[in-house]
Amino acid sequence: MLQLDNPKYPNINIELVGEDGNAFSILGRCTRALKRNGLSDQVEAFREQATSGDYDNLLRTVMSWFSVDVDKEDNEDECAWCSEAHEDCECED
Repeated sequence: MLQLDNPKYPNINIELVGEDGNAFSILGRCTRALKRNGLSDQVEAFREQATSGDYDNLLRTVMSWFSVDVDKEDNEDECAWCSEAHEDCECED
C-alpha cells in the first residue's frame, strides 16, 4: 500500500489497482467512501480539490486524503470477505 505522509483520512482505504481508472469512477468511489464514513460535509471540499487540475492532480489528491491500495498482488493472500490473511481467517472454515 502506498501512502503519502499523513493522509487526511488514513482509516479510509481507496483501491486504485484493478478498478476502473476513469476520473469520474475514482471521484465516485471517494465520494461514496466519505459518505459511508459520516463525512458528507467533506465531499464538496474533496471534489473541488480533486477537480482543480489534471488527472495527476486527481490521483495526488486521492492519496493526500485517503490510504490507497496500489499493489493488488499484496492482497492475493487475503480473504475476500474479511481481508485477514488466509491462515488467520475464520470465514473459510
